[in-house]
Amino acid sequence: MAALICGSLAFDTIMTFEGRFAEQILPEQLHILNVSFLVPSLRRDFGGCAGNIAYGLKLLGGEPRPMATLGTDGADYLQRLVSLGIDARHVGQVDDTYTAQALIMTDRDNNQITAFHPGAMMQAHLHRIEAEAGVKLAIIAPDGRDAMLQHADQLVQAGIPFVFDPGQGLPMFNGEELRRFVEQASWVTVNDYEGKMLCERTGWSLADISRKVRGLVVTLGAEGCEVWEQGEHTVVPAVQPAAVVDPTGCGDAWRGALLFGLERDWPLSQCAALGNRLGALKIAQRGPQNYTLDFSVEQWADASADR
Repeated sequence: MAALICGSLAFDTIMTFEGRFAEQILPEQLHILNVSFLVPSLRRDFGGCAGNIAYGLKLLGGEPRPMATLGTDGADYLQRLVSLGIDARHVGQVDDTYTAQALIMTDRDNNQITAFHPGAMMQAHLHRIEAEAGVKLAIIAPDGRDAMLQHADQLVQAGIPFVFDPGQGLPMFNGEELRRFVEQASWVTVNDYEGKMLCERTGWSLADISRKVRGLVVTLGAEGCEVWEQGEHTVVPAVQPAAVVDPTGCGDAWRGALLFGLERDWPLSQCAALGNRLGALKIAQRGPQNYTLDFSVEQWADASADR
């Protein structure tokens, strides 16, 4: 069964600042901020949350179907999806605009500053979701505002359960809109900062949110993640990475594993544990789509189910 992945396809320009942002930014001078960072390391990668999630899901053996929009410069990305064996039937291209672009600068403590140009992503609402054979579930990841709102409604109408993953798109929505997303979704995933913002804007606690969905997961980076179900939560411990090289795309790798487990009706804690494993592989490699598996998914699943 396939998973529909609604979100962005983007080119990531990833830069490494060898110092610490905190040492360059004076808090008392923020009102006249004027800083420059020397970035001796720079690379351009395929990225965007839909592409990154699809990569992770495909790597595990799942069937991703990204729904996203590329610009006039997106031919290479489309070819990459095809070469990876990813179903690109819902990937469109629009004229007179660039593919979304993220410029990401990471310091030595893995803090990040990102500038994002949405480009063709703002036309993602032109894709309409219909009931589709072979699609078991979906995810609404960061995308154009109109696309996220409309796709949630369309998934409900099509009877397709979905994960709501607002990510960096969360600030675009007010409390009423976020409450509607949660009530429509079957699962919600956020990181700890997004979780606090979601609670603040909806007026609901994490326990409240978990009672409105099948499950809520709050990722905690190096601390693992919290799995919330019906008001109760457990902590799923992190997996120690071989190295900490680049955090870009770790959350998306985690979500690819989440979809893989949900497709197979695994317990949510087992899905989260696989997500932690995949995130540890990703952070040890530069770029969001350059990691590979170093374990058998089937053997891992059997061992984790026995614990």
